[in-house]
Amino acid sequence: MLNRLVLENVRHRPVRTFLSVFATAVEVTMILTLVGVSYGTLHESARRARGVGADIVVRPPSSSLFDVSSAPMSEDLVPFFTKQSHVTFAMGTIVHPLGGLDTATGLDLAQFARLSGGFHLVHGGPFQADNDIMVDEYYAREKKLHVGSIINLMNHDWHVSGIFESGKLTRICMKLDVLRDLTGNPRKYSQIYLKVDDPSHAQQVVDDLHKQLPEYHIYTMEEFTSMLSISSVSLLKDFIGVVIGIAVVVGFIVVSIAMYTAVLERTREIAILKSLGASPAYILNLLIRETLLIAIVGTLAGILMTYGTQWLMMHAVPASLTQEIVYEWWPIAAGISIVGALLGVILPAWKAIKQDVITALAYE
Repeated sequence: MLNRLVLENVRHRPVRTFLSVFATAVEVTMILTLVGVSYGTLHESARRARGVGADIVVRPPSSSLFDVSSAPMSEDLVPFFTKQSHVTFAMGTIVHPLGGLDTATGLDLAQFARLSGGFHLVHGGPFQADNDIMVDEYYAREKKLHVGSIINLMNHDWHVSGIFESGKLTRICMKLDVLRDLTGNPRKYSQIYLKVDDPSHAQQVVDDLHKQLPEYHIYTMEEFTSMLSISSVSLLKDFIGVVIGIAVVVGFIVVSIAMYTAVLERTREIAILKSLGASPAYILNLLIRETLLIAIVGTLAGILMTYGTQWLMMHAVPASLTQEIVYEWWPIAAGISIVGALLGVILPAWKAIKQDVITALAYE
């Protein structure tokens, strides 16, 4: 009987029910989309780093995990590294930010082929002229580029000579010396990759290099890619916490308003129930069940909407943001939305329980 009454109340007020469900769904979608983009972007960066094929990465002093262009290294370090025990090859690149999450990478294609086997071209060929660039397929799709296209980057017109399969190092690459000249960094590198004779020797090489170059950031590739995680990026963790907090507050306010309106709309109904002998616990149970129904349906809708945001990012900005479906966050998002909804119903439920029956029956 009580469940039927809840369903009838929800069905009888479709607009209010829809808005409450939609608000809860947006709250869940905000949380899952933010978490999915954070995980996806970091994992994509780790995947491209692993695709380089190096065993060790060396980054300049004062650089951060995502910024390597502010403190370039001398190219004289490359012969120094190749003289180290167990190091068989060293290659440097230069990275320049283009705005947002985009960066351009300058490299020597022949050296990169020795390190990783080179790029797998799906269209066109390697760059030849100084104004040639290569882009990965995701960047080409997002910017609607094809072989022969002209694109302006760094106030310079570039000719797209080739489009390569994504997953290695970068999304945009050009000649090493050309990017050096454009950025005013002759004979400089942003990062250097090392190959060792046996991957099991990588940590030993890193330890030896730390003793000789203590100010530099030197990692095994396994260690470096493990750092590209939510738990390792404190700023990102704080940002996620802030956005989740905002989502909870928004959901709390919306549900509170919806339930407060529901109580006002059902003043006479609640008064009749009380006059027929309904206890405060019965009325509280009624309101809580209705809130739970709205929260659960909203949570399911929010999860489905997350697939929609993933599809949108894949087709609208495939080279900028990558969103994953993080299944372990489903129960977390559901718990946040349901707890927020239950907290939001406390005040209106208390108001309903404390209503005077005579006054409520006279309510119009």
